[in-house]
Formats: sequence, C-alpha cells, structure tokens
Amino acid sequence: MTVRPTPTLFPHTPVPALPAQGLIGVIAPAGPAPLDTDKALAWMRARGYALRIFPGVYEQEGYLAGSDDVRLNDLHAAFVDDEVDAIICLRGGYGTPRLLDRIDFELLQRHAKPFIGYSDITALHLAINRYAGFVTFHGPLLNADLLGDKQKPTEASFFNMLRGQVKTGSTLAHPVAYPLTTVEPGVAHGRLLGGNLSMIAATMGTPYEMDAEGVILFIEDINEPLYRIDRLLTHLRLAGKLDQLRGVICGDVAGVERAALERLLKQTFEPLRIPVLSGWRSGHCDPNLTLPMGALVRLDAGNQALVLEQDVVVRR
Repeated sequence: MTVRPTPTLFPHTPVPALPAQGLIGVIAPAGPAPLDTDKALAWMRARGYALRIFPGVYEQEGYLAGSDDVRLNDLHAAFVDDEVDAIICLRGGYGTPRLLDRIDFELLQRHAKPFIGYSDITALHLAINRYAGFVTFHGPLLNADLLGDKQKPTEASFFNMLRGQVKTGSTLAHPVAYPLTTVEPGVAHGRLLGGNLSMIAATMGTPYEMDAEGVILFIEDINEPLYRIDRLLTHLRLAGKLDQLRGVICGDVAGVERAALERLLKQTFEPLRIPVLSGWRSGHCDPNLTLPMGALVRLDAGNQALVLEQDVVVRR
C-alpha cells in the first residue's frame, strides 16, 4: 500500500455555516432554465429556509442566463448581500468561463459564504479556490437536483455539509446502494479539488487552471464517450498536472460503461502509484452528494473512505 505524506498546504478558509431559518441566494451564472418560483419557495420553506432570487435567474440571452454583465452583477451582489447566508446556482450549462477575468476575488474573499453548484460551475470553484482561498461546495443545483426530486442522500448531504454537521475527522457518507471500486489502493492526504473534467481541461493554459500540487482530484462528466474522457485525461497528463496529484476520486461519467471507465483509470494512474477510488456519486448523477472543494482530506482508497481533515464551515 502506498502512503503519501501530507503536503505542505495551508487549509482553505472555512465559510460560515448555514444557520437555521437562513436565507439562500439563487443566481444563474451559466445557462438559463425556467424556474417555478412558487415551487422553489415552498420547497425551501418546508425545510426552514427562505430564498432570495437574483434578477438574472429570470433572464435569457441565447444559451446564457442573461448577459455577462447581468450574471457577473448577480454573482457579486449575492456575495456582498450580508442577509444572504449561502449561494446556490440555478443550473450549469455554459457561461461561467466568460466571467472569470472580471470577477472581483477580493470582494468574494471579504464576503466568503457557502457557494454551491457543479458542471459548468466548476470553473468558478477552481477560480475561487485559487484566488479567494475559501472552501466551496461541489453540490446540487436548485433546478435539476433539489427541485428535481433526486434521491434523499442528495438533500441530506447538502444540508449536513452546509449546517456544519460534517466536521474534522468525519468520514463522508456514501450510500451503500452504490458500491465504490478501488482502482488503485493506498492512502493520501491533500486538498480536494476538481469537478467536471471537461471544464477542468477547458481552463488549462489560463490563469484559472487548476493548481494540482498536492491535490486529491475529483472528476466527473456527462455526454462524453470514453475516447473523449481518455483525451481529456491525456491533456492533463501532457500538461504535467497528473504528476502533481496525491490521489484521485472518480465520480459518475454518465453514458460510459463503468468497467471500461475503470480500465482507463487504471491505465492512466497506475504508473503514478497514487490511490484511485471510483464510483463516487457527485455531479451529473442521482444521488448527487456534496463535496467540499479546497478542503484538506484523507483518501483511503483501499478502505473506500474519504475523511475530512479540516472543518469546512464554522458556526457563527
């Protein structure tokens, strides 16, 4: 069994926990989607929370949820709004890379709070982790997941994480109905980072690309055949990113047969002698579990466990 030493990394800053009867802001920094406002308000009210829906949620400009200005303004406004306790994205799609070079990361850092989403939102996770330095959450979108009647672990993981019930030393829960696969055994310590593989690759060569040094990489994707997953991983390998990793967690890659995917993972990562765990349910899948991006974790691929090594939220 390969044991990787803990890298010399400072923990990313925890964010304030979602309080009881808190206010959750809804923004659409990427693609548009119709929102049933009454359903959304009722769903959150039944769980003790209120929503503040920002203007761009109701706009559409082609494949974008409003203009770049509208989406950027909503992102900044949701962070600055001291009444908003957490921010959830309406949907993914495409659009967040267009905002990256205009984001005021110092503003976000001064008003750090839970920020949740996946898919195209991966670009924001990478950028915020690199330039604002606080923990963000690869977790459900409002429309497709919370209002989309996904299985109970989606909601439970979301609220448990944001309320601060998952603390330092906690093993992140994974439903037994969805078995994990140890592709490469071993134990590694590092910062959990990643998200949608296509988006990780799309940021390569920009100032917002992933800093992979000492990282436990999480990847997932959808609508990408196996040869494209191979191409994306090869892109990261040739860019020198894979050599810097401490370990890998692979989520669901919708549309790809799992055994074939795991053969590709073994071919890719076996030479690196790092632990690799496959089958984690987060992203374009049901259930969709929440993962803390930027947090220090321990991956024990042999025992199929992911353990938090820092608090990711703090109660006020």
